[in-house]
Amino acid sequence: MNTYEIFSIRTHPEWRITAARWFQEKWEIPLEEYLTSIDESINGSGAVPQWYIAVERQRIIAGAGVIDNDFHDRKDLTPNVCALYVEPQQRCRGIAGNMLAHICKDMAGRGVGTLYLITEHTSFYERYGWDFLCMVRCDSGELIRMYKKDSRL
Repeated sequence: MNTYEIFSIRTHPEWRITAARWFQEKWEIPLEEYLTSIDESINGSGAVPQWYIAVERQRIIAGAGVIDNDFHDRKDLTPNVCALYVEPQQRCRGIAGNMLAHICKDMAGRGVGTLYLITEHTSFYERYGWDFLCMVRCDSGELIRMYKKDSRL
């Protein structure tokens, strides 16, 4: 039995600032970038961007987002799951897999059939049904693996 809840920040905007700070701490991207994207998910009518968190005892234990492009040169491969992170002490509980499944279900319900992501953690995502698609060049210049998944599966 899960003791945590996964939800979209768009449905729980009271988590807006706490979540933005949490993501900023994990990924070292400016807080304002997260706030802008989270606000767009709360106030916008489009499928993207979206932000999700897993909360246990009123504390964020995991999070992820869906954005148009996760800093790579293949602008046609969109939208991208990004910023997936599970607190180290919470790992190996299936939280990441549950979060990915939740994101896929939510995005399918919003009319998004295919999701993409870039990663160095190949076997991790393959375990959850993600398929290698191609190599892409990140904005930093390095090549990294691009994966895709039909969100309806």
